Amino acid sequence: MDYRSDTFTKPGKGMLNAMIEANTGDDVFGEDPTVNKLEAMMSELFGMEAALYCPSGTMSNQIAIKVHTLPGDEVICSTLAHVYIYEGGGIAFNAGAQVRALEGDRGMITAADVEAAINPDDIHKARTSLVCLENTSNRGGGCCYEWEQIEQIREVCNRHGLKLHLDGARLFNALLATGQTAAQFGATFDSISVCLNKGMGCPMGSILLGSAAFIKEARRVRKKLGGGMRQAGYMAATGVYALENNVERLAEDHQHAKKIAGALLEREFTGHMLPVETNILIFEVKHPWTPITFRDFMQQQDIRVMAISPTQVRMVLHLDITPEMVDRTIAVIRSME
Repeated sequence: MDYRSDTFTKPGKGMLNAMIEANTGDDVFGEDPTVNKLEAMMSELFGMEAALYCPSGTMSNQIAIKVHTLPGDEVICSTLAHVYIYEGGGIAFNAGAQVRALEGDRGMITAADVEAAINPDDIHKARTSLVCLENTSNRGGGCCYEWEQIEQIREVCNRHGLKLHLDGARLFNALLATGQTAAQFGATFDSISVCLNKGMGCPMGSILLGSAAFIKEARRVRKKLGGGMRQAGYMAATGVYALENNVERLAEDHQHAKKIAGALLEREFTGHMLPVETNILIFEVKHPWTPITFRDFMQQQDIRVMAISPTQVRMVLHLDITPEMVDRTIAVIRSME
């Protein structure tokens, strides 16, 4: 049982069959029919003009940031944003931009935060050009933005001429949890990245969405980053399968997360737990346990979890975790003193 991340999923028989039966071509020439189908499905779902299939969510985000900015620009995001702390310094390396990181709440920032962080039109200051949001927020325990918050940030961006990008690695989790729609997001953001290799269960892949002009430039940047793929339809077929079969079932992961959270909160060694809104649990571990000893004990029970700080453990639910596995995990938690 591996709760370290929802990236540990493996393709099931249906997804593997989709890969085997995929119709492929050369995507660098724009001739892979399965890649084209996946990109069309996503752009239609979000109501955006075009889409680009990329190997990873990090690449999707980095392409978007590169297209939206010029070297020396400043990008506003949360201090907990994946684009800031988990993409290898890519904003500096790929775009030559710097970051204005804001504290926010569980990785979520407000319109007031953004407006206060925008630099004046002064040659001594970096030009603020882009705001990046993350929904759900990974280090925020899978929390979701309220739609009103997003609308307010969009309005600030409009007034100041800023682009707005969404790292939607787990956006489908947010849509199910909040009842918001893909079309709402597509109408609000200049660009969106959506991972297929997390709760959607694909072995790889991310979709970058935007206007036709944006995606045309994004395709050029993808090539520069070495992301041009040939017979990528074998992998894109997993994305088509996931869109058709794995979206609604994400709600089961949310239910499992809440069930395990309830068991943990019964134990005295569980400290503060971030609100569980989707498929991620982040909680403090107290005496006599530490995150390391908790992790090691669980591993002895063939349960893998991640110690993410000196005080916190993370567990992530996904499609390879069955109800029976959840029940066994809860039994192990209840056996711990």
